[in-house]
Amino acid sequence: MSQRGFGRPAGRPYGNPTSRRKPWRAVIVGGPTAGGKSALALAVAREFGGAVINADSLQVYRELPVLTAQPTAAACAAAPHRLYGFLPATERSSAARWAASARAEIDAAAAQGRLPIVVGGTGLYLRALQHGLAPVPEIPAAVRSAAKERLVTLGKAAFHAELVRRDPAMAARVQPSDAQRMVRAWEVLEATGRSLADWQARQEGPIDGPRFLTFVLMPERAALYAACDTRFRAMVEQGALGEAAALRDLDPGLPAFKALGLRELIAHLRGESTLEAAIAAAQQATRRYAKRQMTWFRNQMPEGRQIVPGGLGEQLSERIFPEIYNFIRNSG
Repeated sequence: MSQRGFGRPAGRPYGNPTSRRKPWRAVIVGGPTAGGKSALALAVAREFGGAVINADSLQVYRELPVLTAQPTAAACAAAPHRLYGFLPATERSSAARWAASARAEIDAAAAQGRLPIVVGGTGLYLRALQHGLAPVPEIPAAVRSAAKERLVTLGKAAFHAELVRRDPAMAARVQPSDAQRMVRAWEVLEATGRSLADWQARQEGPIDGPRFLTFVLMPERAALYAACDTRFRAMVEQGALGEAAALRDLDPGLPAFKALGLRELIAHLRGESTLEAAIAAAQQATRRYAKRQMTWFRNQMPEGRQIVPGGLGEQLSERIFPEIYNFIRNSG
């Protein structure tokens, strides 16, 4: 372990979390799925004696280690990994719940003299960690259910048209294809009488806590899409069908069912498609999700980020990792 910059001997904390100067910090590694985030986070952890903290909203579920690409046993042996597979699929995670847990893990890592490394592609989670969340009241279950039913009844296009009429500010931010965000905008308006845009305008600025050094991986699109396709087929070979079979009888409205490929594999298990058709559909969904993530990280990630362009895997590590290590050492 390096003795320069962040690399301090075990047992010497990076700083007191309550100190006004906040002399310690955390590294964030963000970017699209299959883009190499976990490999970079692990490499940084090994170089600096760090702890890896999950910021992926699906990797929190313990029943989906394969489908959500959770760290391998070898990775976990090489460095501490936190907030992976700590919730059952029957529970509902949230950005607020995760952010509270992540801050606690950051504090714990710093107190142990470890560099906290937050890694994941869930933009809302990363924003919640750094900036907090809009103070939207809890939405009653009946209102949430009614909003979902209305979407099903009207269809996405007509539902979005009604949102344009009732809440033009949010309608302008949400695409008609984004059912989840449309329903969220609708339920908040129904429950509170105010647009979600108004609530978000009340969101506080950066919260008190560590300084974040952010790296965003931005692979070439063709290489990224190929990696998405290859990885999902490997997941099927590694047991993804078994994970899908174990969850097939749960409520499909649970957040765990947003795991890429889970619905497609369950449809196959029910005889609704061939395995090859399910794989192809899941690969397409993964590529589309990766594209949305890249757009989010380009447009929404806070200033001060360091863009990591180029290749994946060994090509990325050989070319970029040494530069990243030096950047971290010299960023104090």
